[in-house]
Amino acid sequence: MIRILFICHGNICRSPMAEFVFKDMVRRAGVADRFEIESAACPTDEIGSPAYPPARRELAKHGLKCDGKTARLIRAEDYDRFDLIIGMDRYNLRDMLRRWHNDPDGKVRLLLDYTDRPGDVADPWYTGDFTATWKDITEGCEGLLNAINND
Repeated sequence: MIRILFICHGNICRSPMAEFVFKDMVRRAGVADRFEIESAACPTDEIGSPAYPPARRELAKHGLKCDGKTARLIRAEDYDRFDLIIGMDRYNLRDMLRRWHNDPDGKVRLLLDYTDRPGDVADPWYTGDFTATWKDITEGCEGLLNAINND
């Protein structure tokens, strides 16, 4: 079982989008039974909130739903539970490294590190551009799945 946790600031836009995009990718690839996939937030701002409506609409445009998903906070035990912990931007990365003592097992990465253009996933909370975020997340998730398949 490969356990992956996607992280963003509030767990209402980017990380739930990545969670459900990746779940769909592994389902379509016929390997969903090999994965456990979740998402979480770094701070407590949105804990218990559902995915942000524009994020839900963007997922729905592509035939995906995230019904029942509510924001949850990262926990100390997540580090031991998950094999990969994937942040959406360098601020998430900084928070995760602090939380998990500089990542002694090398589990913490950024999603776009799995692409030809490493960096931050566009944050639609500030840009309002959920299509750009969708493209970043889809490209990152495709690269992540390819990396896992090639290991």
